[in-house]
Amino acid sequence: MSGGGSAPSRADARRNRALVLQAARSAFEEQGLGAPLGEIARRAGVGAGTVYRHFPSKEILFHAAVADRIQLFTDTAKDLADAGDPGSVFFRFLASVVRLAAENKALCDVLEASGERGSEGVSGSERDFGEALGVLLVRAQQAGAVRMDVGLDDVRALLAGCLSMERRRMGAGGSTGAPGRMTALMCEGLRARRDVTKLPVPDPEHNETRCAVCGGPVTVARTGRPARYCGGACRQKAHRARVRTGDSAKAKQ
Repeated sequence: MSGGGSAPSRADARRNRALVLQAARSAFEEQGLGAPLGEIARRAGVGAGTVYRHFPSKEILFHAAVADRIQLFTDTAKDLADAGDPGSVFFRFLASVVRLAAENKALCDVLEASGERGSEGVSGSERDFGEALGVLLVRAQQAGAVRMDVGLDDVRALLAGCLSMERRRMGAGGSTGAPGRMTALMCEGLRARRDVTKLPVPDPEHNETRCAVCGGPVTVARTGRPARYCGGACRQKAHRARVRTGDSAKAKQ
């Protein structure tokens, strides 16, 4: 009898958890992390105690509510990892993320926070998304479509800026420019061109040399001769970029 009586309780618990998650997705999508737990409980038709029983804090509930949305972005990026024309794939993916996330305040909060923190201190779902995005970025760089001095943290920060500007445009009734304008400007800045200005590298505290490709620290050779690259991988990237530049110049002649 005791086993039969416990089953409905577990079923009710699963049902209540699903109701809380559904209500949380709706509330966070509209208001972001600022959505009150009391309102979420009201939308779910349960008490505040039920919400806390399943999700001990609002932050835990927030990340659970947006995890599946972030996972969709991650799965899409993974599906595109082997697609042809890596440059176009990378830029289209960035544009789609901004377009889909701009109308969802919760996604904006997550991606903007990731842009501020970079690769440090992110959740598991955000880390997976960053890794998948990083694969698309590297493939686009290897194809010569994206400038080599751009890193994943740069792209995260640019995504956050685009989302902020798109939401500002939406809040202003579209008076600040056409939809996607900020994304188009971001993509133009990421494209590899011969005449593009190199990104400034922060001055190191100990006057160390920086790699001309990735900006990482370079170990000074025993001879004292200054090195330009941190390793063989960056040296090869620079060589390929010079070859592509030379081929492009010959083609224009």
